[in-house]
Amino acid sequence: MLRVVNRVLLGVVGLVSAGAGTVVLAGWPPFDGRHDVLLSRADRMRWRDAGWWWPVVIAALAVLFVLALCWLLAQLRRRRLREVLVETGDGEGALLRGRALEAALLADAESLEGVERAEVLLRGRRTTPEARMGLVLEARAEPAPTLDGLRGKALERARRSAGLERLPAEVRLRVARHGAERAR
Repeated sequence: MLRVVNRVLLGVVGLVSAGAGTVVLAGWPPFDGRHDVLLSRADRMRWRDAGWWWPVVIAALAVLFVLALCWLLAQLRRRRLREVLVETGDGEGALLRGRALEAALLADAESLEGVERAEVLLRGRRTTPEARMGLVLEARAEPAPTLDGLRGKALERARRSAGLERLPAEVRLRVARHGAERAR
């Protein structure tokens, strides 16, 4: 739903901007004279006695600028993958919820020996998903066997179950905090 609203708003803003620009550049009424401007001297002077006018105009433009900047940043942010396209072999395909695949990967990753907890996030396109994983290892866990188990068990199982040719993953490892051991 958000995607549709976003596209409709973008289309409306684009059409209004293009229409206003065309009117000004083409010299159509009310800008049909050679010396016509958007704000004439009389228009600018009309509000000169009202000391609140120009600060309000500047504040409104600043708010519009900040809202436009927030909207732009929201467009650039990469979101979680909602669904993965699973090839069924009949040319149709099926959709697998991205959260379901994340939950399966999470359960498999947390079941590995030496993993205290894990985080999983799917990104990319629904035909070529990518996994971003964070593993918190126990204090005495060895990273190499844990990564081998993750690659061989969790990622391979998820790739096969979703019918994907490949499932690239970025894995970040951290060690869990632990207290100092004392000698007796």
